[in-house]
This record gives sequence, structure tokens and C-alpha cells, in this order.
Amino acid sequence: MCRGFSTGQMCRQGKAPDMAEVHLSSSVLFLLIFPVRNRLREIVGASTNWKDHQQALAERASLSQYLAQSQDELPAKTMKDSAIEAHLPLGTQPALREKYLNYHNSVRFGRILEDLDSLAVLICYSHTWNKELKRSPLSIVTALVDKIDMRKNIIYPDCDIKFTGHVTWVGKTSIEAKMHMSQYHDGAYTDVLDATFVMVARDPENKRAAFINPLKLESPEEEAIFQQGEINKTRRVELSTASLLKVAPTAEERTLVHNLFLNTLDTRTVSFRSRILPPNSVWIEDAKMKGLEICHPQERNIFNRIFGGFLMRKAYELGWANACAFAGCRPTLVAVDDIVFRKPVEIGSLLLLSSQVCYTEGMHIQVRVHTEVLDPLTRQHSTTNVFHFTFRVEKDIPAIVPQSYGGQNTDFYKYCYIIFEWYYL
Repeated sequence: MCRGFSTGQMCRQGKAPDMAEVHLSSSVLFLLIFPVRNRLREIVGASTNWKDHQQALAERASLSQYLAQSQDELPAKTMKDSAIEAHLPLGTQPALREKYLNYHNSVRFGRILEDLDSLAVLICYSHTWNKELKRSPLSIVTALVDKIDMRKNIIYPDCDIKFTGHVTWVGKTSIEAKMHMSQYHDGAYTDVLDATFVMVARDPENKRAAFINPLKLESPEEEAIFQQGEINKTRRVELSTASLLKVAPTAEERTLVHNLFLNTLDTRTVSFRSRILPPNSVWIEDAKMKGLEICHPQERNIFNRIFGGFLMRKAYELGWANACAFAGCRPTLVAVDDIVFRKPVEIGSLLLLSSQVCYTEGMHIQVRVHTEVLDPLTRQHSTTNVFHFTFRVEKDIPAIVPQSYGGQNTDFYKYCYIIFEWYYL
């Protein structure tokens, strides 16, 4: 296995010493990444058999009696209470590599997104855990991925990976969790990424919001971390109120869009229908890619809906393929921005994924992936998620230009929405 990926020496260098023998303080929960979902099932009492899921849901309904009626009833928890260290032993346990390996001899980032999502949920359950109860009455689900910043482009497939994280901010029913990923290579851990997830707590039947434990700050450093969480919340509220779905474009934005239109206008005909593609540009209609997923029980979460990490993986892989086809070369991920979970995806759904290159600048590509569920009986479409990915390639790439400007549902209006949505991230 070592020879298949790299030299034997590099494979040994990829084995972190803390994988074989762990020495951690009692305040930090240590675990391997792959049993995380099993641990989550134990916390909520979820069945491992799909045929028993209705009975398991009925049993969870009885846990409503343990919900707090106000946040004041719950004991404050510290950041240390939710601290988790999880390891992905790609160097120590070669059998795991097959699941994570891609054909570029690197790690499938979509798999990392799945692991981050599971870990974020477990961190939040650690914050809200009541030792007197065998099962948690809370249903904690992912509301959004605020930001994932890449610190390095290469993730080695034969080197151990370490995840650390803890709760950094709490509201009354929502929680922010930050995670850090590093990889052991050449005798030391190096930073790979930083991720910020926002989760929400619901009742046992996932029908209404539920209160969570307040956060007790123990040092000036923790106060600064919490304050950054407050800033993040304020920013998200401001971005939401500035959405084109709620307010009209500003004068500056209207001027920007109109200039884009004028740059494609055929001066010989002066017609909305007659367009000219500027040099080194691509029509936005020619920078799309679509996909379809049938949502099987295998991809369910602990609440018997489709696992959010699976949705992120599929959206990322489609977005990556779109960027690759557009640029004509292999892109590398720079950042993940503003993944919004608007509604859950049920088992058996037909999930439609639409990827669009919505902005380019120099060597960077911004891709937006929109997912929706199609009801085959009513033929109605319901948006479930919106994803934003930023990629980089090793060459300059063409600009993206909308082609039409005349109707309400034309490319230009779509472009306006997408470009301003990206601009405010």
C-alpha cells in the first residue's frame, strides 16, 4: 500500500505518533473519525435499521418532556466541555485510504466535508449533553456552513489527519462550532483548513426550536472568540437583509449591470436580441453543469433524512467538475462560502443539482451550486440548499457574461442575483 502512494519512508512519516498512543487531558474527547456517526446514533437513540426508523422516531417523541422551557433552566457549559479531537488515520490504517483517495492521488475533499459535518454535530451534542439522560432530547441539525478557508492545497492520501474543534458561540437555540484540520507530514502537523459551522437545536421530532445551554467564558481569549461569533451573526443578518430577494439593487449595482449589458450590445443593430460576445469571454449559459441523485436510505442521517454531509459532497464534486470543464484544467479549492440548508431532503427524493460558473477573476473561479427536490407527483420544485465554492487554476480564464436582458427570467436577471449574492459573501 505504501508503494502504491509514495515511498516507504514517506508513508512512515505520515504516521502520527499520537495515533498509536494518545495522551490527552480528560477535558478533551478523543476519538477516531469513522465511528462518529455511530456515536451520534447512540446519543439520539437512532436505529441502525431503516425498517425500524418509524418506531425509533415514535420513541424519541417521548423525550419532549426533558426539554427546557427556557435557557435559564440549563447549566452553563464551557468551551472545554465541547472540545473534541478526532483522527483520520490514513497513514496508520491503509485500509481507509480507498474511501478517501481520488484519481489525482490526493484526498477527496467531498469526504472531508462529510466528516466535518458529522464532527460539528457531535461537538454541539457534547455542549448540550446531560449526563443524567441516556439519550438527548435535542435534534441538532446543520443550518449553514459559514466559511471554510483552505490553508494548503495538497492533502496527502497516506498521512494521518487530525480534527480539533469546540463550540465558540451560542444563542438561545443556535450554536456556532469552529473546527481545525491538520495533517501529519514530514514529522510534524501542518494546517490544512479552518471551518465554521452553525447548527440549530430542535425538539425530538424536529418540529420546533429548542433551548440550549448558555456558554460560560473563562478567559479573555474565550471572550474574544465569543465576540467574533457575535460579529459573524451580525454579518449574516446584514447579508440576509441585503438580498436581492428582499431589496432592489443599489444605484451602483444597477450601473454595474447596465455596463455589462452595454459591453455586449451590437452597435450595428442596437437591439436587445442582438448580442456580441466580448473577447476572452464565455456566455453564462455555456458555463453550466447539472446532476441528479436518487436519495437512498444508505445516505440518511440520524434523523432519517438525507445526511447534510452527503449533500455537500455531491454539490462540491459537481462544482469542481464544472470549474474543471470551464477552465480546461484541474482546479484547486480556495474556500467554501455560505452553504445554506433551507429545508431537509427526505429519503426517496429526486435531488436536482445545478452548477453555474457565476464569476471569474484572473485565475479564480466562483461556482454556485443550487439543489432542489422534485416531487414526481406534483412536479413541484423546492429549493433545499445553495452552495458557493471558490477555485483557483494555474492560468488566466475567460470572463463570464450574461447574454439576454429583456425578460424577467433571462440570463441577465439570473446573473444579477448570482453576482450580487457572491459580492456580499
